[in-house]
Amino acid sequence: MININSQELNYLVYRYLHESGFTHTAFTLGYEAALNKSSIDGNVVPPGALVTFVQKGIQYLELEANITCSDTDMDEDFSFIQPIDLITKDVYELQQMIKEKKQGLQKGKSREKNKENSTSAREHEQELAREREKELAKEREREIEQELLRERERERSHAREKEKEQERQHVREREKKIELEHQREKEKEKQQRDKERELEKEKMERDRERERERERERDRDKAKHKEKKNEDIDDGRCDDDKMQVKREETVKEEGAEPMEIDTNSTSLSSLIPNSDVTVLEGHTSEVFVCAWSPAGSLLASGSGDSTARIWTVGDGPCSSNSQKGPLDVAVLKHYRGRTNDKSKDVTTLDWNGEGTLLATGSYDGQARIWTKDGELVSTLTKHKGPIFSLKWNKKGDYLLSGSVDKTAIVWDIKTGEWKQQFEFHAAPTLDVDWRNNVSFATCSTDNMIYVCKVGDNRPVKTFAGHQGEVNAIKWDPTGTFLASCSDDSTAKIWSVKQDDCVHDLKEHTKEIYTIRWSPTGPGTNNPNQKLVLASASFDSTIKLWDADTGNLLHSLVAHGDPVYSVAFSPNGEYLASGSLDKCMHIWSVKEAKVVKTYVGSGGIFEVCWNKEGDKIGACFSNNVVCILDFRM
Repeated sequence: MININSQELNYLVYRYLHESGFTHTAFTLGYEAALNKSSIDGNVVPPGALVTFVQKGIQYLELEANITCSDTDMDEDFSFIQPIDLITKDVYELQQMIKEKKQGLQKGKSREKNKENSTSAREHEQELAREREKELAKEREREIEQELLRERERERSHAREKEKEQERQHVREREKKIELEHQREKEKEKQQRDKERELEKEKMERDRERERERERERDRDKAKHKEKKNEDIDDGRCDDDKMQVKREETVKEEGAEPMEIDTNSTSLSSLIPNSDVTVLEGHTSEVFVCAWSPAGSLLASGSGDSTARIWTVGDGPCSSNSQKGPLDVAVLKHYRGRTNDKSKDVTTLDWNGEGTLLATGSYDGQARIWTKDGELVSTLTKHKGPIFSLKWNKKGDYLLSGSVDKTAIVWDIKTGEWKQQFEFHAAPTLDVDWRNNVSFATCSTDNMIYVCKVGDNRPVKTFAGHQGEVNAIKWDPTGTFLASCSDDSTAKIWSVKQDDCVHDLKEHTKEIYTIRWSPTGPGTNNPNQKLVLASASFDSTIKLWDADTGNLLHSLVAHGDPVYSVAFSPNGEYLASGSLDKCMHIWSVKEAKVVKTYVGSGGIFEVCWNKEGDKIGACFSNNVVCILDFRM
C-alpha cells in the first residue's frame, strides 16, 4: 500500500494555505514544521495538489477494481506508485506506469542498477533541498527589505509630524506675540487715560484755585484769621474736593449696619510734616513696587526705568532732605546698554524670609535673584511673557512666578533651574501666593483660581465663581482661607474643604484691585484681635470685612481716585492706603478713621510697613520713593 508521511502532508497543507492567500498562516506552519529542511521538491508539486490528492483518494476504490482482482496483486501494483503520482496522473496513466514498471521488473533489471538509481535520486533530492534553502534565504531577504521600507516610511511620517508640530509652535508663538502686543497697547492706553485724568485734575485744581482767590479778595475785610487758615490748608492738605466723599448706601447685615467714614477735610494735625519724610530720588520712571526687607533697614523698589534699587535706611527719624545719587543705594540693572527698553521694566519683587536674597520679575519674562548688596546671583529663564507676580515660600528653597504666558513656575533656588511648570490657565496669570512650603494658589484673567502642589500634575482644588478677571489672591496667616478679588466688583473667601466660596463680598461698585489680610487672629502674633480682610477698589473706597461672618465692618471713604494699595501695620491696629489722588492715608482699624495723611506729588502705586511698624514706604508715579515716620 502507498504511505504518505507527515512531512509530505504538511507540505501539501502549506501549499494549499499559501495558494489560498493565507500567507501568515502558511509561513507559521512552514516554520514550525521545518519544511525548509525537507527533501520535497516544490517545483514538481502542481497547484491545487491537496485538493487533487483528496479527489484521487475518492477514485481509490475504482483503481482497486481496475488494477487487479487479488489483494496481494493490488498491494504489489501500488508499490510502483508514489503519492505524487496520485496527484499528477490520471487513472489511465497510473495503469500504464504500473504496467511498465512490472515489465521492467520482468526484464530483470539488475540490483546494482537499482542502487545507482537510488543514489542518483538522493543526489537529486539534495540538490532540490539546496534550491529550497536558497529560496527561503531569498524570502527572508525580501522580508528584511520590506521591514526596512516600513521603517523608512515611519521615519518619514515622524519627520512630517515634527514639521507640523514646529508649525503649530510657530503659530502659538505668533499668537502669544500678538497677545503681548495687545497687553502693551492696553497698558499704554491705560497710562494715557491716567495722564489725561491727571491733566484734567490739574486744570480743575487751577480753576478752583482761581475761584478761591476771588473769594478771598471779596472777603478779605471780613475774616483775616480765616483767610490765613485757608492758605495754610491749601499749602499742605489734599484737594478739598477730593476729600469730599459721597455717602455710600450700605446694606444692613445680620441686624448691624456697617460704619461708613465720610472725611470732609483733613485736619492740619493729621498731616505728616515734611520733617517726617525722606524722599528717595534716583529712578527715572514710575516706581511700581516697593518692599521692606524682613531682616533690617533695607527698602527695595522696582521701576519702569528697567532697574530695581535697594535703599539703606537709617534707624533714626526721617529727614526732609532728599537722598540722591549712588549714596546708600544699590542699583540693580535689568538692561545692557539701553536704559529705555520697556521690556525690562521691573513689575514685581519679593524678599526671602531671611532678607538675604531679593527676587525681581520684569517685562522681559525673566526672574532674577540678587543679594542684599545688589549682586546678581542667577537669572531664571523659562517664561515666554512678562512676569506679574513673584513669591518666595517660607522655607526659602522655592521661588514661585506667574506670567502673561498663562503659566506658573516653581524654581529650585539651590540649582537655579525650574522644578515644575504649571499650565492650567487659559489666559495670563496675574497673581500667585504660597499656602505653605509646597502648596500654592494662582489666579488669571480667565476668571479661574487653581490650588496646586509641587510634584502634582493636576490642580489640588479649582475655584470657579468670579465673572471677571481675578486680580489678586492672598492666603490668610494660617493658610486656612484664600481671599480673591476681581473685575466683577466682588471679593470672595474660599476654603479647600468646599467648592463654593465661603463668603461672597459684594459691596464695591467697581473693580477691586487688591486685598490684604490683617496679621491678627489665632496663630498670629496678635491672637486676641479678630481676623479682618481689607479690599481696595477703583470706586475709591476701602472696605473692611469680618473674615468669620463675611459682614462688612467699615467702608473707608477719603480717597478721590482708585485705590491701588493697602497694607496693615505689624500689630494690626493701623491700615495704610495709597491712591492715584496722590494721598496716602493711615487709618485706625478700630476707630475706622484717618489718623495721618501724606500728600505727595504723584499717584501712589504701593505702600508697605517695616517690621517694627514705625516707618512706611510708598512708591509714586513721579519717579520717587518716600519713607515716612509713623508716630502716634
